[in-house]
Amino acid sequence: MTNRRETSRREFLAASALGLIGLACGTKRPGSGEDLRLGDELMYVGTYTDDGKSAGIYLVQMNRQTGALRVAGSVSAGANPSYLALHPNGRSLYAVNEVDKYQGRASGAVSSFAVAADTGALTKLGEVASEGAAPCYVSVDRSGQAVLVANYNGGNVAMLPIQPHGALGAATSVVKHTGHGPVADRQGEPHAHCIITDPSNRFALAADLGADRIFVYRLDLEGNSLRSGGSDGVARSGAGPRHIVFHPTLPLIFVANELDSTVASYRFDHDRGTLTAVEKWSTLPTGWSGTNYPADIHVTSSGRSLYVSNRGHNSVAVFSVSGTGSLSLDQVITTAGDWPRNFSLDPSERWLLVAHQRSNSIVVFGRDEATGRLTPTGQRLDLPSPVCLRFRAHAGVLT
Repeated sequence: MTNRRETSRREFLAASALGLIGLACGTKRPGSGEDLRLGDELMYVGTYTDDGKSAGIYLVQMNRQTGALRVAGSVSAGANPSYLALHPNGRSLYAVNEVDKYQGRASGAVSSFAVAADTGALTKLGEVASEGAAPCYVSVDRSGQAVLVANYNGGNVAMLPIQPHGALGAATSVVKHTGHGPVADRQGEPHAHCIITDPSNRFALAADLGADRIFVYRLDLEGNSLRSGGSDGVARSGAGPRHIVFHPTLPLIFVANELDSTVASYRFDHDRGTLTAVEKWSTLPTGWSGTNYPADIHVTSSGRSLYVSNRGHNSVAVFSVSGTGSLSLDQVITTAGDWPRNFSLDPSERWLLVAHQRSNSIVVFGRDEATGRLTPTGQRLDLPSPVCLRFRAHAGVLT
């Protein structure tokens, strides 16, 4: 969630009931299998639909050699299917419906879809309540047994069991966060913004923008619950933790802080589930003092490069990562669009794609594998309100 159109969006969310939105899943079939063999990656794009321009979730093909993009299909996915997650087996996709009311109560929803093996087309399986208003993040545990969702306005996180064919059951565990921060208009109450499991799949970490905290839960898959355990990470006052990423080899997490334009590192004890603050770095170039809200964060599979998107400065910050996990800001590159929300590395990590929520575009950058630096390619796809990018080949990868 962000300050972008915050009042108007919340007014819309308060007035919208997901049940009033058509649930027909008229998926336009993507290109033929022959097209895909020519060197295309498949990517799903989550969007906001509140302005009536988006068709829902889009399926986009990317040429592996050139980075060129084209729309292959779309599916009606209810209101605001903003954030997406793929099942580790690649046969199901999950999308939050970021609304404040669902079936007459204060909750959003999570929709589930079957993924066609040949084309990647989506067929809706169902939907369940997220058990909190304005769900903004969804992930799947590493064993593929449960979906985890962060409810921003609800200030809570929930676990939803995955049924044998990919559909979701009703939430079996809902945990309300506590706490607040000093930024009155953003931190008056908890705002859960992200939840992912650790590499061992024993713990779930949840970033809460309102509480200035990274909550640590024990992931009990047998009991279908999130239990207290470990030790939470405490952010700097007013930082506003938003998204989390694990380093692939070091016992560290990196957190994009939305309210103070920093990325912070925490040491994570995988045995005890404890977080200890280590360092923090600015995501902005020296001397810049405008309004900015970092959004997304990713680290390469090598662990040597880390990226953070800046909304306001409209850029991606490129960091090199030392052998001990210390960061060095090597580049801050304009994204050639407005309000870069989510972004993604393609499976080869040759390309980095940025979704611009306000300027309605996805822009492709080339990536230097040795240095991590980004270069504009001129490749761009116009699409209404894109806010989440998920490559099909990343199924099972928490990004």
